[in-house]
Amino acid sequence: MANLKAGLIGLGSMGRNHARNLHALDGVDFVGVCDPAGDPAGAAGAAPVFGSIEQLLALDPDYVVCAAPTAAHGELAEQLASAGVHMLVEKPVARDSATANAMVERFEKAGLIGAVGHIERFNPALQQLQKRLSAGDLGEIYQIATRRQGPFPARIADVGVVMDLASHDIDSVGFVTGREFQAVSARTAHKSGREHEDLVAVTGQLEGDLVANVLVNWLSPKKERVTVVTGEKGTFEASTLEGDLTFYANGTVESQWQDVAHFRGMTEGDVTRFAFPKPEPLRTEHEVFRDAVMGKESAIVTLKLGLTAVAVGEAIRESARTGKTINVETRR
Repeated sequence: MANLKAGLIGLGSMGRNHARNLHALDGVDFVGVCDPAGDPAGAAGAAPVFGSIEQLLALDPDYVVCAAPTAAHGELAEQLASAGVHMLVEKPVARDSATANAMVERFEKAGLIGAVGHIERFNPALQQLQKRLSAGDLGEIYQIATRRQGPFPARIADVGVVMDLASHDIDSVGFVTGREFQAVSARTAHKSGREHEDLVAVTGQLEGDLVANVLVNWLSPKKERVTVVTGEKGTFEASTLEGDLTFYANGTVESQWQDVAHFRGMTEGDVTRFAFPKPEPLRTEHEVFRDAVMGKESAIVTLKLGLTAVAVGEAIRESARTGKTINVETRR
């Protein structure tokens, strides 16, 4: 079977990472790139770089990875769908849910595969967490909390922290729990003098009365990417920076040393850091999408899932603007 032909739109920070993976992906020929700014970093290698999408489409690619600014996603998706080309688009899928919904409808009508680069779904720590929660290792789930904090990335200019960073957590919360957001209450802040928000704190309710807390900012000098799930049997903590998953079992052993009990509680339970393979999440994302284009069963992040993340993000911003709790279901 002949290799798939893949193209790329955009050679910014994320686009260069996509180019690196496209060069190394088995079963795929990296045929060309579209970026009007050229390729000053040399990320395209031997692949030609064009100034227009029409020149890239003239190479008849099977699929294209879109790493252009969010505002351009809707128009680029229309062009790719019209050309009969499958698409993997960076998150967020679109700037607003109306555009995202139009993208979903366009690709479904054309019978094409569209996927969104919610890369955290392919982080080995979150994949392991999802499997263990699905298997009932935690029993009933009570709460999920995420913290995604760090310094401002100068490469982001067209969206705020809700759509750029919190969209990761919105999607991953749904992924690991298998439940959708029903309502959100949020507050945002503008501390860096930019047009867009740079801090958000969210309290959400998911199906089954599961409580979620999402804390995200571009203001902390310490980079943190943590997901904590508390339930009937203890707590899972996933660090997506290191790809680690740790389980803290409920206390079963009574502490007899009172000075220690002041810090650790009256009982202690086992703490386990699991060992498992840790492939690069972006490489896994590319492999999964390649397999989907080849017609194999594959767990891509669909455009519909991307639409859900955008709708929740819009509800978060509306809640912050109005000071009210917003029902998410009415926005999809």
